[in-house]
Amino acid sequence: MIPSDHFVRFYNEVFKTLDSLGRDHLAAYWRELGRLQTQELAERFRKEGLQACHDYWARIVQEENCVADLTLTDDYFEFRMHKCPSLSKVLDNDAAPFDLYCDHCMAWVKPVMREAGLYAVMDMESRTEPHCCLRIYTDPELAHTFEQQCKLPSKPYSNH
Repeated sequence: MIPSDHFVRFYNEVFKTLDSLGRDHLAAYWRELGRLQTQELAERFRKEGLQACHDYWARIVQEENCVADLTLTDDYFEFRMHKCPSLSKVLDNDAAPFDLYCDHCMAWVKPVMREAGLYAVMDMESRTEPHCCLRIYTDPELAHTFEQQCKLPSKPYSNH
């Protein structure tokens, strides 16, 4: 298995390479990631709703050694990343970070949530600092309201 330190750097270079061939290549790659993740996770999120989101990202916090807060309310689940280990590793690299690196998260999260009947909104807050805020809602209007408040809403071009 490839160590995560190497994996995220590899991922960064894959994104840059695909993008250099044309945005449609990168978009197709991200759509495929979303399709695979949807097969893996959508039914679970559909059945268990926001609690499944909380449980999934709680495991991610442990497995990936994230510095993050998780909040579960009746209306939304929030994953507030204070120090993203993935972007941190990419930034601690001798190769420049891909300018849309962070978009890969919503490229898979959004289709999974859409298939599960949930609404994901990501405030990336910055493309150069390793922190962001993901919220997943049961109500599309509440999701839209939160998106209007975001500093840097993620709108991955692969999902439009």
